[in-house]
Amino acid sequence: MQLLETIKQLPSSAGIYQYFDKNGHLLYVGKAKNLANRVKSYWKFTPKLGANTNLSVRIKKMIEQTVSMNYIVVNSEHDALILENSLIKQLNPKYNILLRDDKTYPYIYIDNSQEYPRFEITRKIIKSKDITYFGPYSVGARDILNSIYEICKLVQKKGSLKSKKLCLYYQIEKCLGPCELPVSKERYQKEIDLATKLIKNKTFLTKNLKEKMNFYAQELRFEEAGELRDRIERIERSEIKSDIDFATDENYDIFVIEHSPKRAVVVRIFMRHGKIISSTHNYINLNEGFNINEAYSRALIDFYKDEKPPIVAPILVANMFDDLELIEEHLSKIFEKKASISMPQRGKKKDLIALAKLNAAELLSRETNISNTKIVEDIQDLCHLERVPLRIETFDNSHMAGVATVGAMIVYENGKFDKKSYRTYHLNARDEYAQMRETLSRRVASFSKNSPPDLWILDGGATLLKLALEILESNGVFLDVIAISKEKVDAKAHRAKGKANDIIYTKEEAFRLKNSDKRLQFIQNLRDESHRAAITFHKKTKLKLDQESKLLNLNGISPAKVQKLLNHFGTFEALKNVTQNDISSLLNTKDAKTIKNIYK
Repeated sequence: MQLLETIKQLPSSAGIYQYFDKNGHLLYVGKAKNLANRVKSYWKFTPKLGANTNLSVRIKKMIEQTVSMNYIVVNSEHDALILENSLIKQLNPKYNILLRDDKTYPYIYIDNSQEYPRFEITRKIIKSKDITYFGPYSVGARDILNSIYEICKLVQKKGSLKSKKLCLYYQIEKCLGPCELPVSKERYQKEIDLATKLIKNKTFLTKNLKEKMNFYAQELRFEEAGELRDRIERIERSEIKSDIDFATDENYDIFVIEHSPKRAVVVRIFMRHGKIISSTHNYINLNEGFNINEAYSRALIDFYKDEKPPIVAPILVANMFDDLELIEEHLSKIFEKKASISMPQRGKKKDLIALAKLNAAELLSRETNISNTKIVEDIQDLCHLERVPLRIETFDNSHMAGVATVGAMIVYENGKFDKKSYRTYHLNARDEYAQMRETLSRRVASFSKNSPPDLWILDGGATLLKLALEILESNGVFLDVIAISKEKVDAKAHRAKGKANDIIYTKEEAFRLKNSDKRLQFIQNLRDESHRAAITFHKKTKLKLDQESKLLNLNGISPAKVQKLLNHFGTFEALKNVTQNDISSLLNTKDAKTIKNIYK
């Protein structure tokens, strides 16, 4: 038996291991300090190879589906941790926990080495010797920054000091005018101190904004008053209300994970200078149960990534977990100092954990109430999907006679379209098949940064479905795929809402549903949204192409020559970046010189 032989031959080295089912689909990626010991702990070897009896229900179910395995030897357990995390994000194995939150959070900072410093926003450490950071902020950083410049008489724009002349901001009393006037450092520092107090105390900030808003309203400046009203609402909405105040300058990053049978939520709360300044959360879809160790490992690795944060704070967690020391070692390398992860047992730090747990429970309850899970569970049953498709990506392409060829990907999650996650692609391929290949291949190439969803839906038929499955298989990724092709009426695609009897294709079969079927309408809705996104991007691209073509035509480059250039270089953007010699290899020297002069 090949699996048994592989297990027997495992080395006692650090590494990662991968379990596969009978169809070659990846079930699980794990890491080990000692591969032989770790993998053997899953199995009993007599009377025949099978799952160890002391395993959890989740892991036992996985082992019962395992028919083969691979492993990779690495230099250390830390290297195994990094490789494991990378493979999970790219391949989304069925039994691993995957967080899709890839955001970095902004900080407000000030460079005190400047003569008249300004507050700005960053997501990374700024290379300067005298920087003060505030944050991170899950939302509201820009609103806070704008509010500072609304209230405080600071240098408003980076280039203002260079002009050496007083500008409008001085006239409207939003700047002291150090560009021209002899403003003392002591006077300017008073504005810096006020801004710092506003950043650290949101209650004080919103109180000042409300006073400013009322002033604008009394002056009948209703548009400016309305902008401040909306900003106040966003700032107030961004924070967790709490009476916890350490009355010291203590900083903490708090992580709490709670779960229901189908979902988990990660809550992060950031305390700075003894006060809670912001919080954030994201949900985890639980495909095959929950594992607290894996959840905390993923949450901490994914949040801090591989760059030192501007503010390094001790980390508080609600649960101890197996890899705590390993994660501490990993974060210490990133932080360039000893990382601290602890589970508080008493006092105000435990109160912080309790606050985070309370918010996590509320978020789970709210998600259960609002999420549109019934329809996606029905889609799972209808199409025999491996997973409940809580996150879905749908694809379509668009062009006009081979011109302005584009692809679009839309994303549906938690009962709504996630428009921030939409993606569009400029394509070089000519026919529909090659266009979809290019679109899907580019999406797969981005899995390392933006993990796979639960389901792909393609606007097309059986041929494109097979193509998608081949692309995924060649990259070692398994995810469910279905396709929907438009019903043909008089040889034309029929899109009439509520009347189109489209065909749905799965890996095993093709079928039609009544046009009144909610499941068909759901899939059609996603297909139509991807079509809308593709058409919109195509029109935008076509307009830009037409403008570029007219510019070249007006300078003596004929439409035929323009088309020849596009056929060779693909896009006008690519054309702008090539040399005159590259262009003269297609056109004459005079035309090549003209084009380079246009795109200087």
